[in-house]
Amino acid sequence: MKITVQSKSGTHVFDCGEQESILHAGLRQGLTLPYECATGTCGTCRARVMTGQAEMRWLEAPGGARLKRDKGDVLMCQTRARSDCEVAVPSPIVVANGAPPAARDGVIRNIRHLAPDVAGFDVRLSAPMTFEAGQFVVIEADGFPGGRAYSMVNFETEVDTIALVIKRKPGGSFSEWLFREGQKEPRVNVFGPLGRAVFRGDEGKNIVCIAGGSGIAGMMSILECASRNAYFRAHRGAVYFGVRTALDAFYLEPLSHYAATSHGNLDIIVAFSHEAAAGPVHADFPGLKLARGMVHEVAGNAMDGRLGDALFYVAGPPVMVDATIRALVVGGVSSRDIRYDKFA
Repeated sequence: MKITVQSKSGTHVFDCGEQESILHAGLRQGLTLPYECATGTCGTCRARVMTGQAEMRWLEAPGGARLKRDKGDVLMCQTRARSDCEVAVPSPIVVANGAPPAARDGVIRNIRHLAPDVAGFDVRLSAPMTFEAGQFVVIEADGFPGGRAYSMVNFETEVDTIALVIKRKPGGSFSEWLFREGQKEPRVNVFGPLGRAVFRGDEGKNIVCIAGGSGIAGMMSILECASRNAYFRAHRGAVYFGVRTALDAFYLEPLSHYAATSHGNLDIIVAFSHEAAAGPVHADFPGLKLARGMVHEVAGNAMDGRLGDALFYVAGPPVMVDATIRALVVGGVSSRDIRYDKFA
């Protein structure tokens, strides 16, 4: 089908496959269609179908709560064209630089428990992928409406396997399925890379990462990229990793390694929201500092008056991300220097 998009910046036309969402079709052809989660939860990819037939497959998607369906509003990430369509999008659209995202087949492998309700897993891809540190992919599996967004933990160029992290949620259909069926190496569909909360060494700024729970995944990719390029030889960095208790913490060994090889320029603080820290530093990983409190509060107190020229990366549960962004803005950080991809 042919999709014609009317936007504030003009008209763009692209092809869309029968089983392809309008969002994915436009993104893979290099257009900067609006999105954040690309999974139906945020509502950022809202558009209005002006002419033609289109089907929004996940009608209960949380991001569709404010759609005016009687006027043709849809979420592009959930909508398949059933004829040529004209779609109106309330934001500017341009042709992006660089390689666009693409669809790949994947096989889930190597599930390993990282914490009581957190697991890491790999996805073997049908074709190599190049991505920037901090980006994510959307994974879809048969029988589950919508898709799930996961940030890459690893960082390589032209990878055929990506490492991801999932949090097990009681009643969460996909996470329960993955924990139950993952060792059978199920097949999934993978679309990406996506996301704008990326690290680029040529920007030359200090970096601050504030993560809650499984939100640490994309930060690990950023730290790996920065460490490989000796970024902390000339720049400072800080990582604030929030978990409920010491039992919920994971990736402590690689985090300790990043701190140890940073020429003294990287501080890593693990914040416990539901228990007191055993001491100022971790007993087994002395390169890691410990604190008590909500991670955005711990970060704010530690950085008070000492923000410097930095980029701030934020990831985690939606409430935590919102609270962190508010605290940073109130603390004087420009929104231009805050990077996040909100998955809900």
